[in-house]
Amino acid sequence: MTAWRSLHPRSLAASAVMSTTIVVPVVAVLIRALPGDWPVAARTGVIAGAAVLVVAGVLVFDLARLRTTAWRLTDERLELRSGIAFRTHRSVPRDRVRSVDLTADPVRRLLGLAVVKIGTGEHASGERTTLTLDPLSRREAEELRGVLLRGSGEEPGDAPSRDVPLAELDWSWLRLAPLTVWTAAGGVLIMGIAYKPLDALGVDLVESGAAAELWDWVTTRPWFAVPLLLAVNVLAGLAGAVATFATAWGRYRLEREPGRLRLSRGLLTTRSLTLEERRLRGVELTEPLLLRLGGGARVKAVATGLRKKEENEADDVAMLTPPMPREAAGRVAEQVTGAATPGLLSSPAPGPPSHPRPGLRPHPRAAMTRRLRATVLSTAFLAAVTAAAAWSWSWPSPWAWSWTLPVLALPFTLWLAVDAARGLGHALGERHLVTRAGSVARRTVALDRGGIVGWTVSESYFQRRLGLITVSATTAAGDGHYDVLDAGTEDGLGLAARAVPDLLGPFLRTPGPGTPAPGTPASATPGLATTEAGTPVSGARLTRLPDPRTPPAGRPVP
Repeated sequence: MTAWRSLHPRSLAASAVMSTTIVVPVVAVLIRALPGDWPVAARTGVIAGAAVLVVAGVLVFDLARLRTTAWRLTDERLELRSGIAFRTHRSVPRDRVRSVDLTADPVRRLLGLAVVKIGTGEHASGERTTLTLDPLSRREAEELRGVLLRGSGEEPGDAPSRDVPLAELDWSWLRLAPLTVWTAAGGVLIMGIAYKPLDALGVDLVESGAAAELWDWVTTRPWFAVPLLLAVNVLAGLAGAVATFATAWGRYRLEREPGRLRLSRGLLTTRSLTLEERRLRGVELTEPLLLRLGGGARVKAVATGLRKKEENEADDVAMLTPPMPREAAGRVAEQVTGAATPGLLSSPAPGPPSHPRPGLRPHPRAAMTRRLRATVLSTAFLAAVTAAAAWSWSWPSPWAWSWTLPVLALPFTLWLAVDAARGLGHALGERHLVTRAGSVARRTVALDRGGIVGWTVSESYFQRRLGLITVSATTAAGDGHYDVLDAGTEDGLGLAARAVPDLLGPFLRTPGPGTPAPGTPASATPGLATTEAGTPVSGARLTRLPDPRTPPAGRPVP
């Protein structure tokens, strides 16, 4: 593949079909704009001519793009030359390729084409994070994917095994699709999406006579009309959620190939993402509140070099599963990590405390105290703001407004605070650091300890008064850092010392007198954390090491 190659010429056919998305609004605008007293033949000729010009313009642009774009793959690099007015030449070392994403909308699928997006691992925004070949033939795209991501231990003739996938779509998961906050606003979202296209056709949803009649009907029969409209809104949201799930995750399959993971999904627009396992640094279980109440969760990869989510994409590129039962998500997460990891197969259920969570170490009760205090203060602030607004705008019964909203909000916010405190936990697995936090959006992260490159220990004024700290593991993958929130000071520092020996150790100071002898097990001393070498970390505190650039006392500064 050392010779320069062009994109596939069938792109012109795809562009001609896709140009209808531009032709339709142009025609709609012309229908409204042309004078009504023109002859029908004249109006039809103008509209047809405009449509032909739009299609021709799209085809000319695409032809120029095809003529000016070329790519080649050498033994060391992948190169791309592109640009019509401004020429660019991008060259990426093959060992910098992190992921390969193949997508094909219905038009390209019919034409046997695919768009190849190659993740380069650059920490930048926009197009610099990916190298896009749009389009190649499906066969050529698959061959390029295999060549770029062929593992060092894989022979060229090896065929990836696809007999036992890590996960496959179960249509019973469809019941979890509506468990999102967007379902409650389904009708409003549909109206918002349809507003501009309808406005281009001359239909004003706000000023139309139908809107006025609907408003009159609602105001005259509010006890019947409001519940009915809310029900229609929710039903529209349910239908939209189910349709979105089916189109985005139909034919879903997650499988392990030699040295890599491959995800394929999509009912209409197909997507195939391939990720090298050596780039994987862990997994993240995400449990939004409604999904968690329904017993569901999703699995997200924590990996280096994944491209950023684009504007037209509904799901994060790193998302490995659709909404699925929590136990199934935990099993998938453990299979992806390749090791038994505490906390992935268990999650505290919402409600009053019952018993300690298996596998995760709970955080001190001071963490719950901190959240309850923040909730009460926030409710008091809400009461003050509501009272000020009621008095300023002369609302009827301003004192009633000042306490009604806070009283209604307080039970829910207190429940969220207790649930968030119960959700806190951490553990050390055989290979992973596990941390869990959140209530509205609970996240359980299993981070490969070998991928941790540093620690950040933070302690606010209020945390210090309660004996709490936040320990953040820094990594080159995913979000860049993952936090162990509101852990006890000794517990948090001991966790960091044991997770990556000798990384935080030089910055820890432990008291000499009263410290148990090395080798004393942690279980024998309450509150005592030990390093992997058996050295106890009791009463540990961070200390600043002397700056090697600072000369000793009495030595002149050169």
